[in-house]
Amino acid sequence: MKPVAVDAMGGDKAPAEIVAGARQASDRLDVPVLLFGRAEAIAAVDPGGLEVVACSEVIEMHDDPGVSVRRKKDASVLRAAEAVRDGSASAMVSAGNTGAAMASALLRMGRIRGVHRPAIATPIPVPGSRPTVLLDAGANAECQPGWLVQFAQMGAAYARTRYGLDEPRVGLLSVGEEPTKGTALVKDAHALLADPAWSATSGGRFVGNVEGRDVMTDEVDVVVTDGFTGNVVLKTLEGGMRFVERALLEAMTATEELRAAFEVLWPAVLPLVTDLDPDSYGGAMLLGVDGVCIISHGSSSANAIVNALDVAREMVTADLVGILRAAVSPPLVPSA
Repeated sequence: MKPVAVDAMGGDKAPAEIVAGARQASDRLDVPVLLFGRAEAIAAVDPGGLEVVACSEVIEMHDDPGVSVRRKKDASVLRAAEAVRDGSASAMVSAGNTGAAMASALLRMGRIRGVHRPAIATPIPVPGSRPTVLLDAGANAECQPGWLVQFAQMGAAYARTRYGLDEPRVGLLSVGEEPTKGTALVKDAHALLADPAWSATSGGRFVGNVEGRDVMTDEVDVVVTDGFTGNVVLKTLEGGMRFVERALLEAMTATEELRAAFEVLWPAVLPLVTDLDPDSYGGAMLLGVDGVCIISHGSSSANAIVNALDVAREMVTADLVGILRAAVSPPLVPSA
């Protein structure tokens, strides 16, 4: 397997945590890695024996993605995407500016033929079960009905590939289960998804509309929505889970008696905490570009990078891009 290109400068904790995660993945999982970034900054945190591709520019978290990708030609995230395009890397991982990672992958790798718009597929934790794949989680704020059908095709193919599901259940996010509920976009997409022809190439099964409360349950495997709504759902769930975790820790450590009880309960609680930790999943997958691209959380730790690299290797080995190519064409889904 060719190495995975890692944007060493992307993320709130870059380059230290990114490089540490890359080293761990290389040492423990035998994942080949290429680090892209400022050579002096990477050297200062000790890349070990990992190869470094020197880049003079960085797209910061606050930078405008479109403008920066066009102006900063030697940015680490852009060079990582170019490595995938040129065949010197098998996949790319970035925990930096999400828009810049998406734009870099789209501009340099290009789209899979027939894909109207790439989508960000994010695993949403479901304690005691497999994660729910939510897409689009932020790539396309405004969508057309045909795009949502392709999101369903790509999401189902991804769920089958990553989680080994024979027939992923696909739900359309709405404000009610009835087909008459929702916006014009949701109603039109529902009519298209109700025709089983869309699932012939992806193996998914449409189960109708689902609501926000269904996302973190085992009632559905893939949830499809537009990027604006999906990103709001994602950030709301992240905030809610952090609040509950913080509130429980404060409550369980308020007194000596509670702290003693917490020490006894902690081994039983730890698996749930791990399930709800976004670092456990490595990041989101950008589906629809002609290469494996993982966009990790901006606050990713070394552990998150290890998991992202493990998923990248798995998806390259499984030929996810080839599977997605077969899932969305032919026939092409109408764009409206």
